[in-house]
Formats: sequence, C-alpha cells, structure tokens
Amino acid sequence: MDSREAETARDAAAVTAYLEASMVPDPETAAGYMKPGIAIVFTGGRVFRHPREVTAFNAGRYAWVKKRMERLDVVPGEGITTVYSLGSLYGAWPDGTPFEGNRYVDRFTVQDGLIVSMEVWNDSAERILERQSGPA
Repeated sequence: MDSREAETARDAAAVTAYLEASMVPDPETAAGYMKPGIAIVFTGGRVFRHPREVTAFNAGRYAWVKKRMERLDVVPGEGITTVYSLGSLYGAWPDGTPFEGNRYVDRFTVQDGLIVSMEVWNDSAERILERQSGPA
C-alpha cells in the first residue's frame, strides 16, 4: 500500500469511527475525530460546532436514531480525502412511533486523519411534514 492509499484508508476509518461514536451517542469520543471549531452543516443550513450540539438537536427530533451505513464512497484528493457515507436512518419519533428507510448522505472532508468539515442531508424534514399533515 502506498502512502496515498494509507492516508485514504486512515481518513475513511476516522469517518467510520466518528459515525459509530455518534450513534452511541458519545459526542466527546466523536469529537476526537474532528478538528476543533469544525462546521457541521445539517439539512436546512443549521450549523453546529461540536458533536454534542448535534446530539442535543437529535434528542429533540427523535426518541432515538441510528444509521444503517450502506456504503462509503471515498475520494482521494491532494492533501484531503472526501468521504461520503450513504444509507438510511431508523429509530423512533418523539412519540415512540418507529421509522426506518429515512435516506441520508453525509459528506466529510478529512485532512491528516481529522474531519475538517461535515455536511448532512436526510429525509427527516419530509418525514416530519408527512406526519404533521397526515397521509396523502
């Protein structure tokens, strides 16, 4: 394995470890995989600066939530690695109603083994709107 392949593998492993810690949830361990002061940008343009803020936000949106990580797309670059995690969310809404199949894409930029940016997209807003308006 050459040095670029080793860096790419290390960066992808950092993303996987971050995601696993964030699902516990263990935001302090998750933060260890991120550069301090990071911008974590969620659907709708919400910006968080630490995984504990994401955990608090999710606690208001879900009774609990986990990711079914289906694949990582890893794109090596010059001094950075871009990692896309794709899959679906499953869990329960605040009233305890279970859900699954809520698609997500997380885009990470990783440099020197630390996540330096993260962007999150998922279907939760659409699902919440459906729940509020009732069946179509």
